[in-house]
Amino acid sequence: MGTALLKIKLMPESPDTNLEELEAQAKKVIEENQGQNPKFEKEPIAFGLTALITSFAMDESIPTDPFEENLSKIEGVNSAETIDFRRAFG
Repeated sequence: MGTALLKIKLMPESPDTNLEELEAQAKKVIEENQGQNPKFEKEPIAFGLTALITSFAMDESIPTDPFEENLSKIEGVNSAETIDFRRAFG
């Protein structure tokens, strides 16, 4: 099978959530579920709330549901939603 790129938006529970800790925990969860090379960026939402967007490579034969489910279980995460999934070429 090929490689896919998955992008997931993590919404924190509050503006006071430590995004650095959230990023470290998310990286661990992604790698445990066979995700590779996770990268993170911050996206301001409103009223001081900032979402954490993670993108990483994965084997396209692996279902994406375990990533969302396990990321949403991280303490301080309100929701985890797949916002992009595409096949990688080359």
